[in-house]
Amino acid sequence: MRDPYSVLGVPRSASDADIKKAFRKLAKDNHPDRNADDPKALERFKEANLAYELLSDAAKRGQFDRGEIGPDGQPTNPFAGGGFGGGGGFNPRDFGSGARAGGGADFAGAADDLFAEIFGGRSPFGGSSGSGRGFRTQVRGPDVAYRLTVPFTDAVQLTPQRVTLRSGQTIEIKLPAGLESGKQMRLAGKGEPGPGGNGDAIVTIEIAPHRALSRDGDDVRLTLPIKLDEAVLGAKIRMPTAEGMVSLSIPPGTSSGRMFRLKGRGFRKLDGTRGDQLVTVQIDIPPDDETLKAFAESFLDPRNIRATLDG
Repeated sequence: MRDPYSVLGVPRSASDADIKKAFRKLAKDNHPDRNADDPKALERFKEANLAYELLSDAAKRGQFDRGEIGPDGQPTNPFAGGGFGGGGGFNPRDFGSGARAGGGADFAGAADDLFAEIFGGRSPFGGSSGSGRGFRTQVRGPDVAYRLTVPFTDAVQLTPQRVTLRSGQTIEIKLPAGLESGKQMRLAGKGEPGPGGNGDAIVTIEIAPHRALSRDGDDVRLTLPIKLDEAVLGAKIRMPTAEGMVSLSIPPGTSSGRMFRLKGRGFRKLDGTRGDQLVTVQIDIPPDDETLKAFAESFLDPRNIRATLDG
């Protein structure tokens, strides 16, 4: 173990209040419930707990400062004064009910009271405030991975989805803004059970493709086919959006490739605003239409529409 003062980041002259304050911060920052994906946080948490157990006990702190015990609470020279049974020899009672010979300190009590204050009496090392069970890490159950396919229109509208867990329980989850395929959502306590509590459910989102709509960043795109007469004369065209069918007004003389923008019909962004739906029209000309061929042969368009392409 490291020097307990270094672990807590306090000088040897630190007051009891300073030691308690330093431990509170480390405990909150590294608590396992807040750092489920960081195994190093648990190690820091355990180390801080041991350091606080020693320094919060005036007798143990004095023994450590005098070099009589090490950072693990064990005597630095257990055979001094005649060895076991002799005057001044090692006696577990000297280190409180939590010490044991032949092994590391099994601290109990000091940090448990503080856990009750910080985390409502729930210690990640088993037991609760005043339990006296000591420092025994209780491992949570394993996390369980799920994959949820969300319909395209539901992803755009952030429609709540239902997930059936391995336990058979069905729960409803709210989709977050900024949703993308591959997004993972953590459902705390919905994993497998374990001595230290349930693990979490990790839900990976996949957005299903749509038959007509596609995604472009936060925007939704649609290629809308229209007929030649609709392009020439103008028309109202029914077309799909994520919220359902709407009518789009096509002005007379619309060329293929023209884009129309429907504001606020796209995906919801992290800032709460929404992207747009971009509609590109594509004129569909019927093949082998004799009437259309006759019209084209008799129609003369005097414009030089490729003038800008000349080298």
